[in-house]
Amino acid sequence: MNQTAAIIGLAGPELLAAEAAMLRDHQPVGVILFSRNITDPAQLADLIAAVKQAAPGVRLVIDQEGGRVARLRSPHWPLHPSAATIGALPPQAAARAAFITGALIGLDCAALGIDVVCAPVLDLAIPGQTKAIGDRAYAADPQRVASLGRAMAEGLMAAGVQPVMKHLPGHGRARQDSHVELPVVKGDITQDLVPFARNADLGWAMTAHVLYPALDPDCPATLSRPIIQGVIRDRIGFDGVLISDDLAMHALSGRPEARAAAAITAGCDLAMHCDGAFAASLAVLRASGRVSATSQARLDAAPPEPERLNRPALTAEREALLA
Repeated sequence: MNQTAAIIGLAGPELLAAEAAMLRDHQPVGVILFSRNITDPAQLADLIAAVKQAAPGVRLVIDQEGGRVARLRSPHWPLHPSAATIGALPPQAAARAAFITGALIGLDCAALGIDVVCAPVLDLAIPGQTKAIGDRAYAADPQRVASLGRAMAEGLMAAGVQPVMKHLPGHGRARQDSHVELPVVKGDITQDLVPFARNADLGWAMTAHVLYPALDPDCPATLSRPIIQGVIRDRIGFDGVLISDDLAMHALSGRPEARAAAAITAGCDLAMHCDGAFAASLAVLRASGRVSATSQARLDAAPPEPERLNRPALTAEREALLA
């Protein structure tokens, strides 16, 4: 399809003429939507239609985890429970709630034409961790995180939406917020890898802007060839589409184009830059290059696998779950 190996953000609720031209010229794999891009269903439908007209093969991406990380919000869309709320339930109820939450979020997104959801979070809930993770984590036990994350991912796929597990190889031990500064995680992270290894057959995943000195003393995971190849690809066994976390975050340094090029060189399939600043987005698109043959094969191999859903029953379940 000859797309650019990038996902970018937009400035606001309408597609600007310059943004439309940029999308037409560069054809990015994805456009990610944030609260600044969303006011109501009619406006969002118009924005998505304009994006797809400019870039017909584009994937619409969104962070819609439930809890506090939700771009589709009340009063136009229902609220969904956080991962920690689900993880606190008894095991059978938690698994059911995780699946239903994924399915309902997926239905909300699929109805709008959004086909990639950046969830589930498979980071462990570790005492003292940054609030940037906090209640986004299901539990401290890696097996429980693996199973609940899988249930949510299957719910999303059942609705026809592609899940993105995050943040590889594990953000749970970080005490700093990577939106603000570079976290450093020292010591053994073997347990952190377990949820990702158990879900390594999922189609998409996202890196962590975290420095792990025992694995690579120089580069955070997003920019580290040893971590992406040696840990994410080889040790965890993930061979799907790997996207960077937001390259505009302050954990990283350097110009946007340098960050994008470094992420692609390190082994990310797609460089993601989310702040919607036009000059930065354009620079990232120019620096990311076209999707490689290997990355294209991963994209082609990773469609969601929808199951049959009883949508009226799921709508009723939504009300019961959120009551």
